Amino acid sequence: MIRSMSPMHAQRNPRSALRNPSTLFGLFKLRIGLVIALTALAGVAIQPGAGLAPLQALALFFAVLLASASAGAFNQYYEVDLDAKMRRTRARPFVVGRLAHHRGWLALIALLVALGVAAAWAVGNAWSALFTFLGAFFYAIVYTVWLKRRTWWNIVIGGLAGSFAVLAGAAAVAPGLSPQALLLALILFLWTPPHFWSLAIVCRDDYAAAGVPMLPVVKGDRVTGRAILAHTVVLVALSVVLARLTAGPFTLALAALGGAWFVRAAWRLARAPSRDAARRSFHASLAQLSLLLVGVLLDAGL
Repeated sequence: MIRSMSPMHAQRNPRSALRNPSTLFGLFKLRIGLVIALTALAGVAIQPGAGLAPLQALALFFAVLLASASAGAFNQYYEVDLDAKMRRTRARPFVVGRLAHHRGWLALIALLVALGVAAAWAVGNAWSALFTFLGAFFYAIVYTVWLKRRTWWNIVIGGLAGSFAVLAGAAAVAPGLSPQALLLALILFLWTPPHFWSLAIVCRDDYAAAGVPMLPVVKGDRVTGRAILAHTVVLVALSVVLARLTAGPFTLALAALGGAWFVRAAWRLARAPSRDAARRSFHASLAQLSLLLVGVLLDAGL
């Protein structure tokens, strides 16, 4: 009787839940997926070459989104036990029972990843398809399964997921990746740790309770704040280098604006670590990346 009242065994109505857009939006982590798909378009924009037709670029956007969203759903399927222990995630659909947690989801997720990879191949080439697959693989398997519960390096290595989206877009234009595309991929790689470490400081107690060795749990907020600042300074400097390399006025202006915002927030966090400062750093990281990507797209005329 007590078991039937727990969140993991709440009343389930999967068909009704699947008709709820908010359930699907949360399950597939579409907020993250849309940003990752946007980075693929930035990869298209920054790679020298003939480019893609608008419909091709749109198809690639949805191919990367499909693969990324599927990896997000796998993350929630695999981590249902951790999600139940954290305030931030304990209302997710698998935890509260809005969706039944069964192996059928794995088949659906694998199918959706395959469709996304196939679409990237059809729009671009085998390299674009490979990078699309690697983005989903690194988030779902390397980060979620292999690293997250074992080491604070989890998000550092797992951050390659976003970099592969850039490479998928660039490779669709020309398989020989340009210095601009590789530099943007590096910027995404450096951006991911300070973005998620900021959130990890805000949710440090949750991660500690769940036994997840995020950097603030293992090393403390002060060390994490300094690591965030160091990553931020380097990635912002590289963003300016990217803007100069592409000779893009919008990229330069928006990279400088977003970079100053992020560095300022990271400096304040490193100087006086707190949840409020970490929350501001988290939002600044989103603003910095969004402005940089918008600048790249504007300079490319997309």
